[in-house]
Amino acid sequence: MKKQKSITEEKTVNEELPKEEVTNEELPKAEKSAEKKKKRGVFFRKWLMLTVAGIVNATGITLFLTPVHLYDSGMSGTAMLLAQITGGDSWLSLFLLCLNVPLFLYGLSKQGKTFTLCAIYSVFVYSLAVMVINGIVADKGPESLPAGTDILLCAVFGGLLSGAGSGLAIRYGGAMDGMEVMAVVFAKKLGITVGTFVMAYNVLLYAVCGIVTQSFILPLYSIITYFVALKTIDFIIDGLDRAKSAMIITDMPDEICKALISVFQTGITKIRATGGYSNAEKTVVYFVVNRFQVPKMKDIVHTIDPKAYIAITEVADVFSNR
Repeated sequence: MKKQKSITEEKTVNEELPKEEVTNEELPKAEKSAEKKKKRGVFFRKWLMLTVAGIVNATGITLFLTPVHLYDSGMSGTAMLLAQITGGDSWLSLFLLCLNVPLFLYGLSKQGKTFTLCAIYSVFVYSLAVMVINGIVADKGPESLPAGTDILLCAVFGGLLSGAGSGLAIRYGGAMDGMEVMAVVFAKKLGITVGTFVMAYNVLLYAVCGIVTQSFILPLYSIITYFVALKTIDFIIDGLDRAKSAMIITDMPDEICKALISVFQTGITKIRATGGYSNAEKTVVYFVVNRFQVPKMKDIVHTIDPKAYIAITEVADVFSNR
């Protein structure tokens, strides 16, 4: 009986084994399928947002800036000036492509194939959308457009939409203007920062616009457009509520960590450190909060350790799978 029972059990086990093997094979397939779907969704979203970016940027340029002869910054502004000199907005699309695409291709080795492809696609959509919108509003006067002939409104909202388009393009791996690529390539050779190079180019551009048009009023209004666009780009890329990182040097790290975790329900990192003057062993508590939580964090830390040293810096972005 025992022998027969063991044979029966052995058969049962042997019969179940293939079922387990099939299940184990199917699980990775299901995971791979889900991963492929996720990647496909990310891919389509990326190209969709790059398309939206080009259309938004074109809307800002054609409906707000070009009707009142304001100028965007970088290569877009240069294209707008050249179109104005040659006597027609119909040339703007062509100038946008001719000025930007060679710069993206020139920076291919530094920026990589993916960025270059995304950037060229963004500029192509931008150029095409400019041509389409210009065709629609060609027969309408500036008075029929959203901001009419109010130069200040056109400067602000043109910069807002231009910055939104550029910010979306950067956020999704592309770019709307070859100026940034040119700045990365040439700024180091000239011994200046990328920001300084871009600023110098735009100042020179607006000066040339003033000389060509024999009036500096519109170029000066264009500076408003430039700064509104910069702030909008920062908002699109980094968000309104930037995170803050706090580095807390204290003799009571355990108590402070316990209190902060209890209140904010978030992770904290403890780093061993040595005092530069005293050579005493210290602990640095690294903690990320939003700007609204900073005052409360300070109160908690100084209540526990009044002598704690707190350094707070801005965090551009936080990436975590937890």
